[in-house]
Amino acid sequence: MKLVKYENNDSGMIQNLPYEKFISYGAETLTDAELLAVILRTGTREMSARELGEEVLKATGRYGNGLLGLYHIPLQELMEVKGIGRVKAVKLKTLAELCTRMAQTKAKRHLSFKEPYSVADYYMERFRHEKVEHILLLLFDSGMHLLEEQLLSTGTVNTSLLSPREVYISAFRLQAAHIMLLHNHPGGNPAPSNHDIRITERVADIGQTIDVTLLDHIIIGDNKYFSFKESGLIS
Repeated sequence: MKLVKYENNDSGMIQNLPYEKFISYGAETLTDAELLAVILRTGTREMSARELGEEVLKATGRYGNGLLGLYHIPLQELMEVKGIGRVKAVKLKTLAELCTRMAQTKAKRHLSFKEPYSVADYYMERFRHEKVEHILLLLFDSGMHLLEEQLLSTGTVNTSLLSPREVYISAFRLQAAHIMLLHNHPGGNPAPSNHDIRITERVADIGQTIDVTLLDHIIIGDNKYFSFKESGLIS
């Protein structure tokens, strides 16, 4: 690895980057490129591991700010970065998935299906990165125990397909007493569209008729969410 000098403003001490900087000052002092350098371990003849990390961030920049782009960039495109072969590309994509799962695991400790913010927090990392809409159906028994989580549909960038008939076929199959809908808005803004409002009202009305309660419909944006229950659009 090519060594890069690090100058401490307080003491003027020189440290080698990035591994030695991690040892001396902790992970929180490393830049995104330096963190990637520790994972990559080696660079190329022309560039250090840190410089290679910077090249990776340039390539992923079109898919999201900072490290977020790692989640979206296709494996093949990541491999096109000079110095990133299949092994390093797989390692970086695995790192992105690991971070997502860690965030979900942390959120699960506080998950309460009675609290919209808790549900949104748990599913945020799973859906906020998606480029198309996904509709998730959660089915519960009378004691609010989760019976099943079912992906109903995957749509285009701007729309997804939701069939109330499919929702209640699943509810009858599991003898569910309550249901909850959740879907993402790829654009990042969780505000409901007119179609979102109409289909939610229709599902809720059918549920009242057959005694299956629609608890909520939560829309996931980019670190933001919208709850029909919190907004008073369903009771």
